Amino acid sequence: MRATKFEIDLDPETLTNLRTRLRQTRWPLQVGEDSWEYGVPQAWLKDIVGYWASEWDWQAEASAMNRFDHYRADIDGLPVHFLHAPGKGPNPTPLILTHGWPWTFWDFKDVIEPLTDPAAHGGDPADAFEVVVPSLPGFGFSSPMPRAGVNLAVIADAWVTLMQDVCGFDRFAAHGGDWGALVTGQLGHAHADKLIGVHLALSMLPGVDRGKITAADYAEDEQWMHERDAESLRTITSHISVHSTDPQTLAYAMADSPVGTAAWIWERRRNWSDCNGDLESAFSRDHLCTTAALYWCTGAFTSAMRLYYEHFNHPWPLVHDRKPEVQAPTGFAVFPKDVVHMPRKVAEQHCDLRRWTVMPRGGHFGAAEVPDLTVNELQEFFRELR
Repeated sequence: MRATKFEIDLDPETLTNLRTRLRQTRWPLQVGEDSWEYGVPQAWLKDIVGYWASEWDWQAEASAMNRFDHYRADIDGLPVHFLHAPGKGPNPTPLILTHGWPWTFWDFKDVIEPLTDPAAHGGDPADAFEVVVPSLPGFGFSSPMPRAGVNLAVIADAWVTLMQDVCGFDRFAAHGGDWGALVTGQLGHAHADKLIGVHLALSMLPGVDRGKITAADYAEDEQWMHERDAESLRTITSHISVHSTDPQTLAYAMADSPVGTAAWIWERRRNWSDCNGDLESAFSRDHLCTTAALYWCTGAFTSAMRLYYEHFNHPWPLVHDRKPEVQAPTGFAVFPKDVVHMPRKVAEQHCDLRRWTVMPRGGHFGAAEVPDLTVNELQEFFRELR
């Protein structure tokens, strides 16, 4: 199976349309105090939207992306975009990095070079990886989505085809956050024989019924996890409810309004990151604007929501009843400001747990928030499995 070389770019007419719509936004009436209490405050949003319309430089962003090689492949009828960065070391380990929502593949931008060329970043060349970073089906440049029903099992199967038949690796390593963690868990469940190991930055595993986990299941030194999950619940309820119930209805508003798309995405970036309420301390304005543009300009916000519908309206697609469900060697990076956590003892029951690292800082977007810690964690976990 062959892939076609692909250059990152956005249609000039779409970019012009974007800036026109940003400048012509119909702003809602302000009721009471303009604060984060009711959602994204208008003064803050107007300020960053003004930057997006006038100062954000897409060509600079695209140029940074195109320093790497990009490709597109048709995998079982799904268009899949992926970045491929060869490793520089004696025997680089193939590694697929999978993003989530509201991420893009570019959230891994700061870990790619340290992973592929550790010697150039003060590390050991023996720790080098050959890195593949795909866009999830229906996200960004892996669009348009040709059909419904694309769930975790479909994506995991597509990733095996991508890594083996397109890139030519017999076995490979995998890491992911958010949906990427669930896809990575599915790889470790359904394709353990093809995986060197799986590493997850979100505590979700096939076979785990989170509804049965109680405060008593957390060890004494894990009670903070239960408290953080309770704290973050109100910040994850609204989008899960809409995305998994009637995503097409929300899609009309988001397809029409780049400001609506950005507000929906940026609010979750703030609430789920380790930023103490200051979003721009965790992500630059350029990165925030680029993230929103990759959803709006590609028209992919609509199809990106569909993964919620497929997952939350159907059982996790298990392919065998062996225990533990994930038989590939498994590691976890537990970020303190993530939105979902799992007791270690539960993880041990459902996977071949080899590493469990409670990170000193970081939230739901670990690779983008603390790339240095993420790189070190991946190097240490997979070093023993090479």
